[in-house]
Amino acid sequence: MPDSVSAGALNHAILRVARLHRMLAGQLLRKVGLHPGQELVMMQLWDHGPQRQTDLVRLLGSDAATMTRTIQRLENAGFVRRHPSPTDKRVTIVEPTAASNALRNDVEQIWMDLETSAAEGMTPARLAEAVVVLGRIEESLARATSQEA
Repeated sequence: MPDSVSAGALNHAILRVARLHRMLAGQLLRKVGLHPGQELVMMQLWDHGPQRQTDLVRLLGSDAATMTRTIQRLENAGFVRRHPSPTDKRVTIVEPTAASNALRNDVEQIWMDLETSAAEGMTPARLAEAVVVLGRIEESLARATSQEA
């Protein structure tokens, strides 16, 4: 580790892991025509059906502009359809298409392969511990983010 980051060893480790995780996710998802983050939108739609775009923003912890771009790209690829809500024309409903439904098994397998790669050599107990530690880190960062806002 460079001397300049020795005071932030955890930060450095998180950044390295996040970068490599996203890189591997990108390599795996590219095989089915998706980019990292798009699979999360698709999983939400597959699991819960058509959703308001604003609900996807909230559920996935995104921002409106990023979600709009993601949905546009998924729509251009033929994986989602957008239409106005029948009850409120200001609301956009996003739904999966038959083309995306055909990807579901592949995406779920990619997600499992990514998990296997990330947890390689870990015992089930160590994996469970890692999930708890990462959850605590997430909670701490979420608190800090809300305090700064």
